Formats: sequence, C-alpha cells, structure tokens
Amino acid sequence: MRTMTRMVVTILTLISSITAVAQSEFPYGVVQVEENLMVPMRDGVRLATDIYRPTRVGEPVAEKLPILLQRTPYDKTGAQLVASAKFFAQNGYVVVLQDHRGLYASEGEFTKYIGEGQDSYDTIEFLAGLPFSDGQVGMWGTSYAAHVQANAAKLNPPHLKTIVLNMGGMSNGWDHKVRNHGAFEIQQLTWAFRQLAVETDDPVVREMMRLNPVDDWLTAMPIRKGLNPLSVAPNFEDYILGMMTHGDYDDYFKALDVNWVEYYDQTADIPMLLISGWYDSYAGGTVHNYNELSSRLDSPVQLIMGPWTHSGNTRSYAGNAEFGPDASIDDFHNDFHLRWFDRYLKGKSVDERANVLIFVMGSGDGHKDENGRLYHGGYWREAKEWPISGTRFTPYYFHADGSLHTEKPKERESSSSYTFDPQHPVQTIGGSFSSTSPVFEPGAYDQREGDDVFGATEPYLPLKSRNDVLVFQTEPLDADMNVIGPVVVKLHISSTATDTDFTAKLVDVYPPSADYPTGYEMNITDGILRTRYRDRPDRQQLMKPGQTYEIEVTPFPTANVFKKGHRIRLDISSSNFPRFDVNPNTGEPLGLNRRTIPADNTVYHDATRSSHVLLPIFPAP
Repeated sequence: MRTMTRMVVTILTLISSITAVAQSEFPYGVVQVEENLMVPMRDGVRLATDIYRPTRVGEPVAEKLPILLQRTPYDKTGAQLVASAKFFAQNGYVVVLQDHRGLYASEGEFTKYIGEGQDSYDTIEFLAGLPFSDGQVGMWGTSYAAHVQANAAKLNPPHLKTIVLNMGGMSNGWDHKVRNHGAFEIQQLTWAFRQLAVETDDPVVREMMRLNPVDDWLTAMPIRKGLNPLSVAPNFEDYILGMMTHGDYDDYFKALDVNWVEYYDQTADIPMLLISGWYDSYAGGTVHNYNELSSRLDSPVQLIMGPWTHSGNTRSYAGNAEFGPDASIDDFHNDFHLRWFDRYLKGKSVDERANVLIFVMGSGDGHKDENGRLYHGGYWREAKEWPISGTRFTPYYFHADGSLHTEKPKERESSSSYTFDPQHPVQTIGGSFSSTSPVFEPGAYDQREGDDVFGATEPYLPLKSRNDVLVFQTEPLDADMNVIGPVVVKLHISSTATDTDFTAKLVDVYPPSADYPTGYEMNITDGILRTRYRDRPDRQQLMKPGQTYEIEVTPFPTANVFKKGHRIRLDISSSNFPRFDVNPNTGEPLGLNRRTIPADNTVYHDATRSSHVLLPIFPAP
C-alpha cells in the first residue's frame, strides 16, 4: 500500500513545477540593509521599515526592481523572515519588512486587525515611489501577514501587483476566526495573552503574564473588564472584550478589517495564490475566498489546500497523523514563493498548473510510524474548480440505533436527548484552529482523553463514552469512500434552554489493529452553531423551550478517503472547549454571563424530522 501511495503521489510533479528553481549561484551579491526607515502613514504615525537591496561589487544595483513587502506584528528582525528577505534580494528583488503600528520599532498604538488596510495601502504607495522601485509591489506572508495582504487588496492600491496569502485573510470574521457561527473562538484570547507577554518591554508586566498563564484563566471565563491580566494593556483588553461580547453580524463584523465578503467586488484584480490546510483556522475562509474571487477577477486566482495545521506547510503531519513525505513543501519559504513572483512581477514563463490543487487525506495503511504517529497517508490531485465536478452530495441519515446510512428513518417519532452541563464541557481534542498555547493543539488526533488534554480526567475514556455526545456511524465500509468538498449537517433540535450550542464532528473510525488494539478515531472536520443565530447572523432570537427547530452546522470543507473496513462517524454534542467558549444556556448577553444552567438538548431522527449529514462523495480516482 505504501508503494502504491508513492505512485499515486506522482501528482506532486505539479508542486515541483512551482518550487524547482535554480538553487545554485545567486544572481546578486551581498545584500545591503537599511534599517528602521520611518515610513509616514496618512495620520502622521511612522512605521519602522527595513529595506533589503541586492548589490553588485558592494554597491546596490542600479536598475529599478520589483518590491516584495511583508508587514508583520511578530518583529521584522525574526531570523526566518530575515533569511527569506535576503534570499529574495539575492534573486533580484528589493525586499521590505515592516513592524505593525504600535509594535516593536513602529509608532502608534496597536489594535488587532484594525487599520491594517490603510497602513498597507500607504506603505505600498510610498515604496512604489522610491527611486530604485520599478513601480511593482508584491506581498507575501503567513497568518496575520496574509490577513494584512487581503486588507490591502480590498483597497486596491495602484501599485500592488500580486499577493500570496498563506493561511490567512478571513472571508468573514463572524463565521470563523473571531466568532464561529455565534461561538467565540478562544484562540483569540490565547493569542492576546501570548502576544502581550512577547511585546511588552516592561519586566514587571512580563513577570505578571508568566504568573498568569492563559490556561488558568480559561477556568474563569468569561473574563471581565479590569479584572484580568490583559487589563495592564487596555488596547489588548478592549479588542478582546469587543470580540467576546459582540455577536451580531452588523457593522462591527462587516468592517473591512475582519471581512472580505462585503468587499469582493472592489478587490484589486491581480494574481493571487491562496493557501491553507484542512486543519487550519482559515480552511473554510480560504476556500470561500477562492470561489468568490476566482469568479470575479480576470487575473488568475489559484488555490492550494494541504493536510496542514496553521503555518504547517513544511511538515508532513498534523497533530498525531502522518500524511507521508510528499505532503510537505520543504522549500515553501523561499523557492516556492520566488517562482510565483518571477512569473507575475518579472514575466518569466513557468509550467501551467491547475487552478485547484488539494491533498486528499487517508490512503495510508494506519500503522504507527517511527515517531508514534498514525500513518494516514494521502495524495495530491488537481482540479479546475471547487467543489470538484462530479461530486455527489449524499445525505446520510441518523437513526435511533446510532446508525448512519442513506436510508431515511421511517419512525413517526424518534429522538435522542442528552444533558449538556456547561460546567463539564466536551474537551477539545484537535481540530482546525491556530492556537498559540499548549492548552489545546490543532490537527488530527485519536478522540480519546489523556493527560495532555485540557480538562480531561482519569480514567481517560474516549469522547464517544460521554453521555452528552451522540454518536451516529456507518457499518464498516465495503469499499473506499472519497469525501471531498463542503460538509453540511442538518439537524432538527429542541432544548429546555432559550439558547444553547450544537456541535458536529466528522470522524474516520479505524478498526482495531496490532498498533492500535482499540482502534483509532480520527477527527476530520467539525463545526458549531449558537442557536440564537440559527435563522440569521445579524439578529439574535432566543428559542422557546421544547419547540422544535431546524438548524444547520457547517464544518470546514475537507478531503479524506474513508477506507474499506473503516466507519464514517458523526458526533453531535453542545460544546468543544477550549476551542470555543461554552454556552451558559441562560440566554444572557454574550460574554457577560454570570450563571450557567444545564440544558436537555434533543436531536430528532424520524420520518418528518430527518437529521442528517450531507457528504460530498467523489468517485474513486
């Protein structure tokens, strides 16, 4: 099987065409660096900017060159970033690295996400006017640095010519990254704790943050103004409390800084490369951006989705699952990007490639590798569009006996109920997020508690053993099944509470084996819905206890082979903590509750209320 997998992975010649550039002699000599040029913004604030210029015989080259720009909140002098800047400069680009407003050497005050579009616009146009610039500016970067590029493109600066967004550029902060269909994404809080500790130059604040680890404060949610460690930095505290308490999709979430959906039509018509991973917090937004922008822009827009966690392009694993050596892009930080920029800023010809390149997980044999990871395997495939033409969206219905299959239930009345207690939420074990805390880690994991799982208690049983997790699964498959595309879970529900959450998790269930005698239950994708937003995102509507409602949970899209002998499983519950904040079930204003109450939540699966998951089934290649 491993040999066959390697043969299938020959599709990776496609990636080789992107990354295989000459790596011998650099065409230019030692790079000259100008540090901390203070670039003025429209409001007079100046941003610290380093400029890397290629040289010949010790002098900066005379010809005008394209500029590559990265703006970062993580210190422009970071070793990897500086190494990339020197690499691009030695290959004939002027490279510019800039600290964000209010951070490190830049002036002003930092507020997460806010104002990045305007600062990017002003920086781009300033750089285009420098005497050694040929008037073309390209941008690259991961995570926040990708988000910054997206905001620049929405404002359409005249001299921005191409962008490469790696795992960033949210399509809509309301349904991922800030909130997730009403629930608050706690990765924002862990980021704030970590970032404040890194950025502060006050040793007392640094020690205070060390003595107040974020995992301690997760037990005291929600945090309150002036009564938490972030209160020493009001700009940090204010934006976090705003995210935690603002739930409606209104002007707050429609603002340019956290939204692309409202600005697609005004976006710069330039070549774009959008990259993400199935276990990245931007997976859903990246696919959404690709579909919308590729249908609007005349310039090429291309999509790459790997089996990666956030920033994990150079790794062949995600969490505790190994996908094989071809899953990683080893030269991602340098040659990969150089190929793209050479084409769109210097007009160099390269091999054509498909609009969509995705990694389909799951072709491996499931052995435990030398690093102790499950060998899940996978292969690359190309496509012209997303979802892939020929996909069949097939409903798999829930049944009272816990089965999951394509036949609709026939009972007149049938349901499953459980008690959701906010004081004892279901633990987060992997998933698609970008935590910067050891409290919870993204990726693929066996869905069993352990001493490394936040909130877990002995004897560390699998999540399926919990009374507040409903499990629906197929019989062992008699043939491989390719699930490639968006996943939608349609539920008929009721609750004793006026507001609660419903979660859905798609799981690939391995049968027992010599390496895994109890099997392996691997999370593929998951989602959540806060029921006060069941009908519309811009207005809260509390439920009437006992009344039945139809809701929709939309996990991120995925691509996975459920192999012969495996089961397809869907877990339904009402919490996933600490990935998401826990709903107190009280209906109080978001992020301001002081009480919690248990709720009896019900999922219906009968002839007229047929809860099901809609799976994108793709014929075997």
